[in-house]
Amino acid sequence: MPDQFGTTPVPGDDSGCLRRVMAVPLTILYVIAAFCCYAAVTTRPSGSWDHDAYGAITLLRCLTVAVSVLGLLVTVVPPTVRRAMGPWWLVPPLTLSLIATAWWLPVS
Repeated sequence: MPDQFGTTPVPGDDSGCLRRVMAVPLTILYVIAAFCCYAAVTTRPSGSWDHDAYGAITLLRCLTVAVSVLGLLVTVVPPTVRRAMGPWWLVPPLTLSLIATAWWLPVS
């Protein structure tokens, strides 16, 4: 029986189940990356002498990029996950990585 989108499910197609199962770890990874990115953006050093704050900001940026890359790899590398999840799952890690790396680019 056709569903509301006009497609019939293929026997043995479990992309709906896979989508739900993979959404949990990807959401957790994206929330961790978003928290690190938010903490990096909101952390302010007390002055030019506050090397601990600058180190924390750099660490949080690196963690944001690392967790985002891990989320991208989980989404893109396995072909079954790539087909089941869809392209919009690539938007959060790419956006967070761009925000985190924007500070490292020289402004001229």
